[in-house]
Amino acid sequence: MTGISRTWWKTTTGLVLTALMLFPVYWMINVSFTRDQDMRKSPPALFPVHGTLEGYRAVLDQQLPYLGTSLVIGLGTVLLTVALAAPAGYALAKLRPRGGGLLSFLFLVAQMIPGIIMAMGFYAIYLQLGLLQSVPGLIVADSTLAVPFAVLIFTAFMSGVPGELLQAAQMDGAGPLRTFRSVVLPMSRNAVVTVSLFAFLWSWSDFVFASTLAGGGAHEPITLGIYHYIGNNNQEWNAIMATAVVASLPAAVILVLAQRYVAAGVTAGAVKD
Repeated sequence: MTGISRTWWKTTTGLVLTALMLFPVYWMINVSFTRDQDMRKSPPALFPVHGTLEGYRAVLDQQLPYLGTSLVIGLGTVLLTVALAAPAGYALAKLRPRGGGLLSFLFLVAQMIPGIIMAMGFYAIYLQLGLLQSVPGLIVADSTLAVPFAVLIFTAFMSGVPGELLQAAQMDGAGPLRTFRSVVLPMSRNAVVTVSLFAFLWSWSDFVFASTLAGGGAHEPITLGIYHYIGNNNQEWNAIMATAVVASLPAAVILVLAQRYVAAGVTAGAVKD
């Protein structure tokens, strides 16, 4: 088989597999524009011939508070995660504290703890502190998912910062904190974007913490909004899918815009000179 033939088969196989993986996304968008009476046809149409925007009107009428809450929780999680993980990564990478290797191992172990176990622990603590059904409580809980991963990313990236730059900053009279803020952190833009993206995505898509710690409260995220909507309107599939489309858009847009920085941030530290 010639090189051109092999390339053609690889391309075709890749396109077919990509189409299969993306078909649920296409079907979600298709159903969001399909009228309820057209959904009852067998089989349903592959294209919304008689399209409708009723599902999206329902989103604007009923789901905007959930979307706003999720946005606040996502941004709060990003800020808290970066504020905690960036200094920790700098300390592990450049200050080399005693027990740093053990601490990095514990961060890896922390990512293996099932979320439901952590949710039960948070529930018991928040019950005593009065933080149940609160936005700050969800921000703290979601940050526990992102911080261990973020510390590992920052440690790997900041390990690659040339030591000469740090020595030059020290010769100019900068202490560890000033060196971190003025030298290391600006050079770690790719890592900051990567950590921010994953922290936002984890908090945006969280359901376990939301249902355990915020269920029934005045401020619920979009995952609970979709859950309630399915329970109350299990026949209005265009509205349900429209809600899912709108809920997916922020994460999809951010991922597309940040993919270049994410690729650089994730691979940082993988190759050492």
